[in-house]
Amino acid sequence: MNALHDILQQHVDRGTVPGAVALVARGDDVEVVTVGSVDTDGTAPMARDSIFRIASLTKPITAAAVLMLVEDGVLTLDAPVEEWLPELAKPLVVRTPEAPVEDVVPASRPITVEDLLSSRTGWGLSENFSVPAMQALLSVQRHDRPFHEWPDPDTWLGLLAQVPMLHQPGEAWLYGTSSALQGILIARASGRTLPDFLAERIFEPLGMKDTAFEVPSSKRHRFTSSYAPAADGTLHLTDTPDGDWSSVPRFPSGGGALVSTADDWLAFARLLLNAGTAPDGHRLLSATSVSRMTTNHLTAEQRSAVTLFLDGQGWGYGGQVDVTPADPWNVPGRYGWIGGTGTTAHITPPTGTVAILMTQAGITSPSSTPVMQDFWRCVAGG
Repeated sequence: MNALHDILQQHVDRGTVPGAVALVARGDDVEVVTVGSVDTDGTAPMARDSIFRIASLTKPITAAAVLMLVEDGVLTLDAPVEEWLPELAKPLVVRTPEAPVEDVVPASRPITVEDLLSSRTGWGLSENFSVPAMQALLSVQRHDRPFHEWPDPDTWLGLLAQVPMLHQPGEAWLYGTSSALQGILIARASGRTLPDFLAERIFEPLGMKDTAFEVPSSKRHRFTSSYAPAADGTLHLTDTPDGDWSSVPRFPSGGGALVSTADDWLAFARLLLNAGTAPDGHRLLSATSVSRMTTNHLTAEQRSAVTLFLDGQGWGYGGQVDVTPADPWNVPGRYGWIGGTGTTAHITPPTGTVAILMTQAGITSPSSTPVMQDFWRCVAGG
């Protein structure tokens, strides 16, 4: 951990990140490193309980919630989602990925719950952002705007339904959109809001007391500022503790709207490592559901088509699953993901390791950042 501290401090000294919290757990042994500050002004040192916008580290949590509804008997994996999302009953698909949005054919089969979980619905970010169908999707899925500026989920879903899919259901892995759809599915199928469902079924049982879609005023002294790299390599401020997370957003996205801490995500990670059992012995998920969640569901052809996002690795439900040891940190069976705000969290079941890195400097591409890779390399070498 001394080596990890030095590595992370080097990134702070270079100005890559204002600060970081790194947590590595091996069984009951948990070690935490904190470096830097909660903002570029150095108003407070980074702390173990600092709160971060975790972005796409929301996705595994959302997938787990869908599986809970499957175990409740409310959903089934092979059920067409149109029962709960009627807007998606008759989707259209562009004839080829490069075709104009007017050149469409009907979907060959209904979209299923399992398509949403495995990110093979037909909507999502692809390798080529310039094709017409992708441009149409990006006009609805506005990653350049905070979630409180998105339409409400029902309105957003109606807009998405007008965008032709890039691929037929089940044909290809596409990033992002499926997790947002999972959040809407959870709300409609459960009759609860997504924030309420996640709080009741996951956060409260696991003691994830700082994980939510908003940060109340009583906790904002622990909430980090958020930054994005500028062209000259400096960091520019994108959000403050009193900004976008001061209230639940109009679109509480299952794909990326949560805030959390390293210890809270550790509690969720341990749920997966313990085959769905909480620390108090209460079972939240079946071992079968956890196995499906953390097992690769993509074919070799599907994996090879998304090197920009997955680097040739696989995808389970809500997160990447390593299938090849391409880098020192890629252990077959390792599950987790990264967040666009500068966060990363993985579990490695063969070794019982949890590795979590929280920073407040966003990433500018689908690839991992040097600080993430240095973190992973250090953990793998440890």
